[in-house]
Amino acid sequence: MTQSPSPTPLQARQSPALTGVARVPGDKSISHRALILGALAVGRTSISGLLEGEDVLNTAKAMAVLGAKVERTGDTRWSVNGVGVAGFAQPDKPLDFGNSGTGCRLAMGAVAGCPITATFDGDASLRSRPMRRVLDPLELMGCRAQDKAGGGRLPLTLSGARDPIPIVYRTPVASAQIKSAVLLAGLSAPGVTTVIENEASRDHTELMLKQFGATISTTPEGVHGRRIDLKGQPELHGVDIVVPADPSSAAFPMVAALIVPGSEILLTDVMTNPLRAGLITTLREMGGAIDEMDLRGDGGEPMADFRIRASQLRGVEIPPERAPSMIDEYLVLAVAAAFAEGTTIMRGLQELRVKESDRLEATAAMLRVNGVRVEISGDDMIVEGRGHVPGGGVVATHMDHRIAMSALVMGLASDKSVGVDDIGFIATSFPDFIPMMRKLGAEFA
Repeated sequence: MTQSPSPTPLQARQSPALTGVARVPGDKSISHRALILGALAVGRTSISGLLEGEDVLNTAKAMAVLGAKVERTGDTRWSVNGVGVAGFAQPDKPLDFGNSGTGCRLAMGAVAGCPITATFDGDASLRSRPMRRVLDPLELMGCRAQDKAGGGRLPLTLSGARDPIPIVYRTPVASAQIKSAVLLAGLSAPGVTTVIENEASRDHTELMLKQFGATISTTPEGVHGRRIDLKGQPELHGVDIVVPADPSSAAFPMVAALIVPGSEILLTDVMTNPLRAGLITTLREMGGAIDEMDLRGDGGEPMADFRIRASQLRGVEIPPERAPSMIDEYLVLAVAAAFAEGTTIMRGLQELRVKESDRLEATAAMLRVNGVRVEISGDDMIVEGRGHVPGGGVVATHMDHRIAMSALVMGLASDKSVGVDDIGFIATSFPDFIPMMRKLGAEFA
């Protein structure tokens, strides 16, 4: 996979203790959903704390092309005047989602319930990622997809259903994107649309749909699963949304503070949704000193401040059922595992193979090039921690923002500097990562 036209390499070197207070950007998952549901609502939705990374800005542009009025009203403050359920206008150009699989797949669901035709596209990374598992249930609901690239990949043209069909759909894997696409399409269908999950995925869409006025219920299904029932054809009303800080972004300074000796930092306003808390649970099991303070709720999602102190970590085994609650955090968790004493086994990571890159192989390569012993066995990753990392390698990021940030975190505590071949794609989710980390004391060159 190629890098950006003008790659920007960077090295992270062993740093003094990290100290200070920081707020990471707004949660990406909440930001995408606030824009899309705001576009499907009647009236004005005000969003504060929106993540202004490239991924989310591309979703904002797409909603504007589909007829919503989307405006930036201040620093991370936005407003959306929506068109109502099934009210999207015929777009006059393709919807370009850049690197964002979440924005693209959720927007496919929203468009699938509208009597319009839209072409979806993205960058080289997004064009390589599968869309078929989202398209399959949407086609059951009456939309049609013209797959120009083949294999269920972008670019593709989606013709929404004129008369959407409510369905009962059991997701093949625990995926909030599949679930959310079906629910968003189900808004336009009469009757009840049902999604059944064998393993519960993050529930941001369900919580936000309730905020906007939809009738939706969630009940247990089996041991770890959930059944979600949505009553179709509601009139959604604009609301005020406060976007909490993204726990997936907080993972990077959190792990950095745990592995850089003497560090103590405070991260504020971090989302604490239980279906996103897998990393914190795991790091505490590893011996990480992570204190939760001032738990509170806003905008339908709980949040808290976290104090993190440098800790001697130990290897643990992480069960596969925890994967949905931390799927984006395994990359930087592997860094923590490399600095731990003993073996860390991460089970059930098949979803990492269909992200911005094959994150399972890319994470293993990141560790190996810096002297860490790691093995991939099926969908499991096994990291042999020795309490330190030799470093000295240059990591191929494969256009993946989380690989780049994970490698830079590794370099802050490694024996030798760790380089990355391109930091350009960090802007998709965490535009201020480098300056924020430098303010805490991180040394980059």
